[in-house]
Amino acid sequence: MSIKTLGFIGAGNMTGAIVKGLLASGFAPANLILCNRTPAKLAAFADLGCIVTTDAQEAVALSDALVLAVKPQLMKSVLLPLAESVQQRQPLILSVAAAIGEASINHWLGGGLAIIRTMPNTPALVQAGATGLFANGRVTEAHKEFAQGLFAGIGQYRWVDPEALIHSVTAAAGSAPAYFFRFAQAMSRTAQVQGLSEDQARVLIGQTMLGAAKMILETDEPLEQMCQKVCSPKGTTERAIQSFEASDIDLIVAKAMTACFERSQELAELLAD
Repeated sequence: MSIKTLGFIGAGNMTGAIVKGLLASGFAPANLILCNRTPAKLAAFADLGCIVTTDAQEAVALSDALVLAVKPQLMKSVLLPLAESVQQRQPLILSVAAAIGEASINHWLGGGLAIIRTMPNTPALVQAGATGLFANGRVTEAHKEFAQGLFAGIGQYRWVDPEALIHSVTAAAGSAPAYFFRFAQAMSRTAQVQGLSEDQARVLIGQTMLGAAKMILETDEPLEQMCQKVCSPKGTTERAIQSFEASDIDLIVAKAMTACFERSQELAELLAD
């Protein structure tokens, strides 16, 4: 079955980001179905020409593919009443919810479904996200191509297999924007102590992070070499890096990412069915 219509259960920020990317790529708004129990969240989508509804059964009936974008703790209660409709329609299922495994989604919806589990991150809101994708055994190449078009509209993506690697994606990308925000916050505080204004620090630090990220993505050069190229012998940058190394920055980062990874596993176990 070719995918012409795409429904969303949940109309929060991630849904908005995906819809924005789809419309920018030429996807017809009349083929997008947005469902949310709060009508006020649907108004902006209606203004774009999308179909909106507060009835999830209607959204399922109209959708060739269905994005599940509800909070993880609400997923089971939202999906169970939809099982019969989903079994009749047999849409491709794409989940953007953290911690909910493919097996649980399949079970709640009656089984035998093509499901793509995804782990996007918040930079998707500015079309600069990073998304990990896992496909179960019923997903076809056509399904994958559709999903790739979907997530290419909000940034970059990578397929992972087995599904357990979604925990690694969570630690490396899903939660990672907060790591960079926290690092930028620490830099900004110090920059202000050293005399810069808050605005000056924010722009200079933010642009530097953006530029460094662009350099990482546009070259295959090892990260260690990229770092070394900025360091002149006995210069300012070398002194800063030496300070990081003295504090064992690798251990600090490893501990944080491991804590994130393990919490992702814990939540998956708590929410499994």
